[in-house]
Amino acid sequence: MSAKVYRRRRSVAIAIIGVIVAGAIAWQGGAFDNSADNNSAVRENSTTQNNSSQPLASESLAKLPVKGRAPKTGYSRDQFGNGWAKWGKCDTRQKILARDLVDIKLASDGCTVLSGTFHDPYTGKTIAFTRGAETSSAVQIDHVVALSDAWQTGAQNLTADERETLANDDLELLASDGKANQQKSDGDAATWLPPNKSFRCEYVARQIAVKVKYRLWVTSAEHDAMAKILASCPDERLPAP
Repeated sequence: MSAKVYRRRRSVAIAIIGVIVAGAIAWQGGAFDNSADNNSAVRENSTTQNNSSQPLASESLAKLPVKGRAPKTGYSRDQFGNGWAKWGKCDTRQKILARDLVDIKLASDGCTVLSGTFHDPYTGKTIAFTRGAETSSAVQIDHVVALSDAWQTGAQNLTADERETLANDDLELLASDGKANQQKSDGDAATWLPPNKSFRCEYVARQIAVKVKYRLWVTSAEHDAMAKILASCPDERLPAP
């Protein structure tokens, strides 16, 4: 091999290694990019570009089975796993906080959210979040399809692993104002909707997406409530997986 060819190949190899190392440093320097601009861009991309190929929410609703609510017999939170799933020092709650808050500050473990700003889609409020025994509950993680509702509309027919996956699925989870989450409790679309009316179409579409993905059904009252909301936004599509 000539010295000229060797130098050219060596230069290419060094450039490739440099790109790999830079990427690794960027990842290790912070498990999440916590800049407000980046988080907003990610949300905008996920709700516009990625959704364009998704089915219309109204069409998906029409395909869901409509049945009566099954008995709540046998339901407990443990049927959907023992709390949040964990990966090393991280858990699902921290992942969703990092996704839904902006200007976040992380602990040294790279995943625990210590503080951030939360623009709550359910109420329209802006919440200054600080992690702590007396403050963490201000921002909670809502199961968009309440687990009790899921249990009574088909989840009891899923395997234990499938139910745990459902309870920790990004599609099923949204950070929310703590008080709003408590008010929702086990409600479905027929008994509770976000006070922020501008978010109701997106909220109902997400519920439908979860029910489609996990082979759940809707009650007659739930179906009618969803259809009424979607009538005001016929172009609403399911969120991207």
